[in-house]
Amino acid sequence: MVSLKRLMCAAVAMLAMSTFARAQEGFPFGTEMTLEALPQAGSKRIPNIEIGDHGEVVLELWCKGGKGQFSVAGNTVIFVPGQIQDRSCPPARARADDELVAALGSVETWTRQGDVLTLIGPKPLRFRTTGN
Repeated sequence: MVSLKRLMCAAVAMLAMSTFARAQEGFPFGTEMTLEALPQAGSKRIPNIEIGDHGEVVLELWCKGGKGQFSVAGNTVIFVPGQIQDRSCPPARARADDELVAALGSVETWTRQGDVLTLIGPKPLRFRTTGN
């Protein structure tokens, strides 16, 4: 007969393994994600990225938009920005867009837990899967 102690140990071990597995999910290729941030004053817009199956990225920033490319190897990630469209943005939003593109360009590693992708660099960025 199995003791209660053994059952509890097995349950704890299974929970720990499932939590670890969720934390180690793959890079979210083929996913649209939204930056965890509040909208800027006078706007409802929050930056989002659409990551294609091969790492191609469509960016919609605070005001500007553009393209880029993620290259991923293990937990290492490199983002290379492409052409960014200047949409006659107010100076504060244009500056915030430029800072966000620079932060994306300086990421070095990534982690994923559930629907949250954290890009780690000098300024960590957290993106959440956009629910439909």
